Amino acid sequence: QVQLVESGGGLVQAGGSLRLSCAASGSIFSVNVMGWYRQAPGKRRESVATITSGGTTNYADSVKGRFTISRDNAKNTVYLQMNSLKPEDTAVYYCNAGIVKSATDIEYSYWGQGTQVTVSS
Repeated sequence: QVQLVESGGGLVQAGGSLRLSCAASGSIFSVNVMGWYRQAPGKRRESVATITSGGTTNYADSVKGRFTISRDNAKNTVYLQMNSLKPEDTAVYYCNAGIVKSATDIEYSYWGQGTQVTVSS
């Protein structure tokens, strides 16, 4: 089985910072693209940032210059450093990873359980 376990959410004042972590564990052959998504109440889930195994990153326009995604391939872990947080960043943040479980398997998409980020004004 493969699991993605997130940590680091919480309550912070506007202008503050938080760092999210997501570790993939289990039967893993390779981890391809990893990313962070978020879903605010009454809204659709949206992509926040993604990173390939080679380190190429992509960000939503709303977080560019404030959020930084990074990963540790040896630990199968992805991070999201969030600075200058705004109330509109309030959402449940989900980790996602494309994982191959063996050399003969195909890639499957896995999701973490979500972690709440609340930014007060």
